[in-house]
Amino acid sequence: MIIPPGFCQRSISTKLGRMAYYTADMAVFPGAVFAGKILPPLVFLHGFGGGSSAYEWSKVYPAFALDHCILAPDLVGWGRSEHPERNYLAEDYISTIIEFLEQTCTEPVTVVASSLTAALTIRAAISRPDLFKSLILTTPTGLSDFGKDYTRSFFIQLVKTPIIDRLLYSLGIATSSGIRNFLEQRQFARPDRVYPEIVEAYLASAQQPNAEYAALSFVRGDLSFDLALYMPQLKVPTAIMWGKESQFTEAEVGQRLAYLNPDAVRHFQLLDDCGLTPQLELPAIAIALIRRFLSSLDS
Repeated sequence: MIIPPGFCQRSISTKLGRMAYYTADMAVFPGAVFAGKILPPLVFLHGFGGGSSAYEWSKVYPAFALDHCILAPDLVGWGRSEHPERNYLAEDYISTIIEFLEQTCTEPVTVVASSLTAALTIRAAISRPDLFKSLILTTPTGLSDFGKDYTRSFFIQLVKTPIIDRLLYSLGIATSSGIRNFLEQRQFARPDRVYPEIVEAYLASAQQPNAEYAALSFVRGDLSFDLALYMPQLKVPTAIMWGKESQFTEAEVGQRLAYLNPDAVRHFQLLDDCGLTPQLELPAIAIALIRRFLSSLDS
């Protein structure tokens, strides 16, 4: 949970719990106003997994701080936000995303979101299109898309077993070696791109008190759903980038999701030599694409 220089932490209260978020420090950046102009908000939402937090976007969002009012929250159950002891469901995060936008933004906003959170953001935009200006998404997946059920594996069945689930989390997930192995083998296309700071940030988030509740809800599949059932309902202009080497969801699934609603999905960009999180693996490429999508979707 490393905050980039020039940014500070604030928080709001939601029905699910206290939610920390990161925004520009007015002593370093001009804050919400630059050259007499009110800056438009730009929200960055991280994905889910052991140790996830707003750090996931921390190599990207500072590049937009002179043009936008940056808001990068730790979702409840992750990072420095509150970690209620509960089994989390998709509806919990959909309502919390809506609450966060209602409390922090006074106009429709562009949301940049990742993986399962990106899919939840699509559902939030369907429910409350008045809150959204556009969506820029990396690998949006409900993890049960087109009827696929990944929860049938032996490992997932173990995670569903009381007591064993917490042992697996503490011994296999919330450790330096466990996080590094996951990042190298499952999240990144190239292991040499996983440097110590990334492992440190994920580990700090994973070892927060009660961090296992949200993480295990994710691993068990409690947050998963079939995004294909919702895509045709989306009206908000959307751009998608998808790493070709993503191991969770194949690029073909992403293309099928985009084809379900070509009116809303204006751009679909495949990224070579990249896994699930281009914002961490190839941040310069992610920044360039987000700038291009912001301009295109606005026009």
